[in-house]
Amino acid sequence: MLLELAHRAKMKFMDNRDPHKLSVVIPLYRGEKTLRRIVEEITAFYEPTRTPENRVFQVVEVILVDDCSIDGTSEVMRSLSTDDNHIVPIWLTRNFGQHAATVAGMASSTSEWVVTMDEDGQHDPKDFGRLIDTAINAQSPVVYARSVVREPHGIIRNTLSRFLKTFALPMLISDKNFRFFSSYRLMTGEVARSVSVFANRGVYLDVLLLWISRSSAVCDVEYRNELEAASGYNYRKLGSHFLRLALSSGTRPLRLVTISGFLTFVSGLLGAVFVVQGKIAHGYDLKGWASLTSIVLVLGGLVLLSLGIIAEYVGLLVRKALGAPLYVVGSNPLSGPLSRM
Repeated sequence: MLLELAHRAKMKFMDNRDPHKLSVVIPLYRGEKTLRRIVEEITAFYEPTRTPENRVFQVVEVILVDDCSIDGTSEVMRSLSTDDNHIVPIWLTRNFGQHAATVAGMASSTSEWVVTMDEDGQHDPKDFGRLIDTAINAQSPVVYARSVVREPHGIIRNTLSRFLKTFALPMLISDKNFRFFSSYRLMTGEVARSVSVFANRGVYLDVLLLWISRSSAVCDVEYRNELEAASGYNYRKLGSHFLRLALSSGTRPLRLVTISGFLTFVSGLLGAVFVVQGKIAHGYDLKGWASLTSIVLVLGGLVLLSLGIIAEYVGLLVRKALGAPLYVVGSNPLSGPLSRM
């Protein structure tokens, strides 16, 4: 009886609290056939809605960013914004790419929480509440939605994606949760709007989030099949996508050059000592082999060590060119959105 009364009191208290305000950002390129359905699903959350852990949230704006679409997406956006005052349409002057369009929407958001998602139907708005629960429980300003089932792409693309996330990203990214990059992500409004300040052309969006956020979390969800089978990303674009991630992730690749150069130089010195020792102790039938091998080992290691030192200087220039912030002033963790139950 006491437990039931306590539960009712908690529910009444939560009913009296303001709901978590949520902005939804959707970058669009070829969304003519899918956009209406996605927006229709989101409208169910215009009213205060409970998360699985009984927190209350409410979608207050849906920011649609047209990345200079080649179909009728722009007309659909105009129609939706005319009929629904929650819709905030943004049109870019040309095709800047998905990340640029997403940042433009994030910069225009006004809520304490911002969620980004695709227009192709894979991302289910019903997971909004679970993302908010994960962020608050983990006290993390960024949450990535991770698919618990095989993503609805071809076997080659899925295999490459799994390989990169398992082997390549750990060498580039220190935070393990940031390796689960996804366009379906939740972040605090503070982080979302701070990103736009440091966004530069060619810098990967999730790397920007890594610069600003102290941590990230992962929420397991089920991706749905795309409403439209054709994907805007071919293998060439995906390769360019990963290259941009690698180049904008910082100076870790350059640091690997430095480490390999140092190890090669040390190995070269040890190898030269071994060759000379063998020459003194046993001799070699081929004249000049010992001296030539020793020179190659030492000079080869010295060259790679020099390249490593140069890489360190280049790294300083890269960090400056990328525009990574020296610091970002945030709100009090005890009074921000992560503190609200």
